[in-house]
Amino acid sequence: MSSLLGRSTVAVARTRTAGMPSHARRRSPSAYPSAVTRYHVDRPPDLDAPVIVAAFDSWIDAGDASSTAAAHLATGASTVVDFDGDALFDYRARRPTLRIVDGRLADLTWPGLSLRHRRIEGRDLLVLAGAEPDFRWREFAADVVDLVQELGVSLWISLGAIPAAVPHTRSVNVLGSASRPDLLLGEVQAGPSGTLRVPSAAISVLESAVGTAGVPACGYYAQVPHYISGPYPAAAVALLAAVGRHVGTDLGNELLEEEARQLRERLDAAAALDDTTHSYVERLESMVDEERLPSGDDLISEIERFLRDSGREGRER
Repeated sequence: MSSLLGRSTVAVARTRTAGMPSHARRRSPSAYPSAVTRYHVDRPPDLDAPVIVAAFDSWIDAGDASSTAAAHLATGASTVVDFDGDALFDYRARRPTLRIVDGRLADLTWPGLSLRHRRIEGRDLLVLAGAEPDFRWREFAADVVDLVQELGVSLWISLGAIPAAVPHTRSVNVLGSASRPDLLLGEVQAGPSGTLRVPSAAISVLESAVGTAGVPACGYYAQVPHYISGPYPAAAVALLAAVGRHVGTDLGNELLEEEARQLRERLDAAAALDDTTHSYVERLESMVDEERLPSGDDLISEIERFLRDSGREGRER
């Protein structure tokens, strides 16, 4: 095991000067006035070529699909790394939750981000999940690359969910991204084709950094009907199936599958009561049946509408 993991518990200070002017580097050995500890490492068990799965509660988590899938994967997992929230989060935008009991300020629950370990069918799985960082994305990505290399990660998998002009009456379509063509499994295709320019999410910054560092990296992004305003468990089920193909086991969740079935019934009933809604769903069905992958322009339009309607950019969460 490498030197980083050879200690039972260690606080690792990461201070970087990359990108700073030379005169600024001469004045201070750190990018900050003093050393900043951005994560804390607890010694994990012996790991054998672990797979890391990452998901954040960001705008690329439509229908809470990726965060729900990550929570299922992390069930019973032990914490390997805790990231320092003070270095990563804007507490005025993502305020901690205060619990008040009979007028007494009892405790605070702070937004967090951690890397957890779980062994599934003999395969080591690391789950990086929590709140999407507000600050220092490039430094955070460099830290994650360090950890990926120290832990001997064999594959990085990003999970996300994006709004799309798709109907709830069809199976969830999953788009893929990959640092090389052979990484995506099942019938998932890399796409959409062409060049897109969209608002990035932190998860994409990490996937890009890990892939650039030479570690195989791919992502699975479920398409969620844009008219869904709450959780969409069917998309979480689809993402779990994608991860399951990589770890060689069925990661199905009966509770999520039942929730998906019940939501489908409610949506069917609502559409049946309104002719306009019913016609719109039928039009979406025709579009999907004719062409599985959306065009780049259609995808960008749905993303922009999702960001505008949800108000997730810049509002308090």
